[in-house]
Amino acid sequence: MPRALLLLLLMAATVRLNAAVPDTVILLHGLGRGPLSLKRVEHALRAAGYDVRNVGYPSRAADIATLADATLGPVFAAATADAPRIHIVTHSLGGILVRQFLHDHGVPPTLGRVVMLAPPNAGSEIVDRLRDWKVYQWANGPAGLQLGTDAASVPRSLGRLPPGVEVGVIAGDRTLNPLLSALLPGVGDGKVTVAATHVAGEADHLTLPATHTWIMWRSDTVAQVAAFLRTGHFVR
Repeated sequence: MPRALLLLLLMAATVRLNAAVPDTVILLHGLGRGPLSLKRVEHALRAAGYDVRNVGYPSRAADIATLADATLGPVFAAATADAPRIHIVTHSLGGILVRQFLHDHGVPPTLGRVVMLAPPNAGSEIVDRLRDWKVYQWANGPAGLQLGTDAASVPRSLGRLPPGVEVGVIAGDRTLNPLLSALLPGVGDGKVTVAATHVAGEADHLTLPATHTWIMWRSDTVAQVAAFLRTGHFVR
């Protein structure tokens, strides 16, 4: 067999092999939640052909920087430069962990697109009002105390997204708790305002008629997550 033909056949086989290796999607739940909260997203993305890893982490046990390192550090440390892309889909606190990791370690070469559901990217005034309550401290742990809007706010300290990172944000504008919503200075999902979900450098932003607690269970949310991972934009 001619050498040139052999090289072409080997290249074609390599292309087919790489095409058969799916991108990975890491799912990160919110504060006080667990992998079960993102099961609907997990099933949909797995059906779409992704290698999905629904990661659990002790969200109430440590501060944001510690959680970010412990959760995302091993994911990217194990990825080789020629590995498939690693996308991330987050809910609430999970989005702040991603921003903290990028802030501390830079952009991993294998990072794909990121979708944040209801992220407190500018913090939440609810934390400002309740952080001194013992019940709040017990229920939310160190990370929960860092999600306010004042000088102690970690989200506000992280700045804009690094260049080249494609992030899509989905916010909710419905609430199940009018008492908590009364502490917010604008339209929101019961925990964070729509305005506070924005982050400088985001690629796209969408608001859905969803609550903070259940935004990830909506069929339109799941469809928009899949659209952004596929194209880098939400569907209007």
